[in-house]
Amino acid sequence: MPGPVLVFDSGVGGLSVFDAIRIRLPALPISFACDNAGFPYGPREESDLIQRVETVITRLIEHSQPSMIVIACNTASTLALEHLRARFALPFVGVVPAIKPAAQISQNKVIGLLATPGTIKRAYTQKLIDDFASDCQIIRHGSTALVRMAEQRLRLQPIDLTLLKLELAVFEQAQPHPDTIVLACTHFPLLLEQLNTALSYPVRWVDSGEAIARRVEQLLPTLKPSDNKAFCVWMTADDDNARQLWPSLQARGLTTLEFVHV
Repeated sequence: MPGPVLVFDSGVGGLSVFDAIRIRLPALPISFACDNAGFPYGPREESDLIQRVETVITRLIEHSQPSMIVIACNTASTLALEHLRARFALPFVGVVPAIKPAAQISQNKVIGLLATPGTIKRAYTQKLIDDFASDCQIIRHGSTALVRMAEQRLRLQPIDLTLLKLELAVFEQAQPHPDTIVLACTHFPLLLEQLNTALSYPVRWVDSGEAIARRVEQLLPTLKPSDNKAFCVWMTADDDNARQLWPSLQARGLTTLEFVHV
């Protein structure tokens, strides 16, 4: 019998997607997996990343027998999603930077794009802008510091707001300010409270979590997920950082931590 819906990321940013799915579908058996041994994915060469993701997903399928896999990582979704769909007889849902909805709701047509450096420079991102936001001014900022801050927050460590403000300076300095900012990395919604505090003016933050949750809901009628291994966390490395995350994972109703070494 198939198991739960499995949310997968290289790090723990995918927990923002996990949260969005839980809000929309609170009764859904769902588990979370991260390839913390392979984190981060951004600097990897494309062929190496595809091979790594396929290897990890193969092991996770063997262990958890999921009914559906959500690839809650922009890099993996962009580069490996079609390969995974061709390789495995499972439904896969991926992440797309929320540029289209941002362009639809922006009043002044000035949009901030906050992502990892790899997502900022990727041709796929530029195509989304060309297709859905060609009438908008896009102010881009690639940040690895925000990824680290999100992971710090999940470890219940303090966030340096001075450093956070530096990451947002490009939007503060823009004239006019962007009225909408796309959080194009799944780590970043985990910092939403701190981002609102650090930015000096009100803005609409847009991410892909709700859209992914709706897509999962649309696919559910074709699935019959059981509660087998539901609410489990799978990681690929057993280290102090992984253990420090456990309180934040438990707070989300995840009850079991298991390691799959790849």
